[in-house]
Amino acid sequence: MAMASAASSCTDGTWWVYALPALLGSDTLCAHPALLAGLLFLTTVTAALLAWAASPGGPAWAHGRSCLGATPVVGPRGLPVFGSIFALSRGLPHRVLAAMARAAGPRAKELMAFSVGDTPAVVSSCPATAREVLAHPSFADRPVKRSARELMFARAIGFAPNGDYWRRLRRVASTHLFSPRRVAAHEPGRQGDAEAMLRSVAAEQSASGTVVLRPHLQAAALNNIMGSVFGTRYDVTSGAGAAMAEQLKSMVREGFELLGAFNWSDHLPWLAHLYDPSNVTRRCAALVPRVQTFVRGVIDEHRRRRQNSAALDDNADFVDVLLSLEGDEKLRDDDMVAILWEMIFRGTDTTALLTEWCMAELVRHPAVQARVRAEVDAAVGAGGCPTDADVARMPYLQAVVKETLRAHPPGPLLSWARLATVDVPLSNGMVVPAGTTAMVNMWAITHDAAVWADPDAFAPERFLPPRAAPTWTSAASTSAWPRSAPGAASAPARTWASPPWASGSPASCTPSSGRCLKARRPFASTRSSSSPWR
Repeated sequence: MAMASAASSCTDGTWWVYALPALLGSDTLCAHPALLAGLLFLTTVTAALLAWAASPGGPAWAHGRSCLGATPVVGPRGLPVFGSIFALSRGLPHRVLAAMARAAGPRAKELMAFSVGDTPAVVSSCPATAREVLAHPSFADRPVKRSARELMFARAIGFAPNGDYWRRLRRVASTHLFSPRRVAAHEPGRQGDAEAMLRSVAAEQSASGTVVLRPHLQAAALNNIMGSVFGTRYDVTSGAGAAMAEQLKSMVREGFELLGAFNWSDHLPWLAHLYDPSNVTRRCAALVPRVQTFVRGVIDEHRRRRQNSAALDDNADFVDVLLSLEGDEKLRDDDMVAILWEMIFRGTDTTALLTEWCMAELVRHPAVQARVRAEVDAAVGAGGCPTDADVARMPYLQAVVKETLRAHPPGPLLSWARLATVDVPLSNGMVVPAGTTAMVNMWAITHDAAVWADPDAFAPERFLPPRAAPTWTSAASTSAWPRSAPGAASAPARTWASPPWASGSPASCTPSSGRCLKARRPFASTRSSSSPWR
């Protein structure tokens, strides 16, 4: 009925346009082409305005798309043609959408429709609806931005369309790349990366009295992922190793900026050749050959080494594992390049940024820091080096990591975007039309006072017994859903909780926009003089 009323409103509102030729006469219109052009323009504008006015959710939700179910999907109309694109293209989109949902009424918290130019989208700030969206098989695909497609991610695990190829990648990842035995076999390398990082942190602190953590965390994360994926680690302090590490970091940094940049042509295709303020097309064209050259060079080097090598062991790197695949699991070189590039990309900045937020919260909350340190000392002894097995005996450290993920969810919006492949009916009576981008506002959920007690407080105790924290929200940051990254739950958090930190810059904790939620300025802190680095 709602769809019929919307259609009738458009028809009733534009009847005069079709009556004008009869009233003015065809001779008059033919004799005055400017008048005819003006009438046609006025017709188009009037129809567009009426369709926009009758479409909750904005221009991309015209023709009753929001009313397919028993319960209509509500949302802001935004502007004609552009929808809410201007509100979302600046600032922090997850906070903007949370404010929009509050303003649109209680139903919008469950699911809110909005338009980003020509792109119809919905966002959920409700745990129950979010869980339904993330687990529904018709939301198994992810929308692929132009930058992601040009950066080869369309053939990688995160963005490949649901089907035989994607299931094959998942099987290879879970069986070969992230099996428990292989993860355990790489533990000595992770330990070495953490020890090297602590030495470089101590050297900087001794030289200047303060430490900017982000470069050290990024270098350790890069070496960790390079050791696992390519079997190579770099000395990031000097020489050729430092130059190669900087080259890799620059490629990862550029990739993150391109994926996080708002590309207007993704949502207004007619702007593709007219307006590209972030130079996405040019920068992607410059980055891809660099990535191809580097990754293909590594693959070729591994092929040469494998000609006289023995069978693989659990300590083999990911390139050797992919090259050893046979039969229907064997991958083309282009696919291997995409997969390996995604491994480096996902495993570097995300890990470093999460750890940076964790350390910032420990500095801001000395009592939490003291309890973590006491737990580490009790588990491994003063001056000991924690192992993966020790983490199981550190529930408070695990709670601190979970609380950091809750307070500062990485990729609070884009990481949870899905694409409806068919019309999807939800249990609340709403229907998400095919082709709609569905998002989960994880930041809004993790800061919802109806879900969490005192959500703005940093309280790791909420994840300890006997409290019953909404465990699915913390699990969503690891590997609970079909489109999550395999192996995400194995991200290390062991040794980086060990050093005692005395103070930090509170201004560093202001978030900035981008694909991942990161501090606006790198976090800088001083070490307590009461205890040595370890």
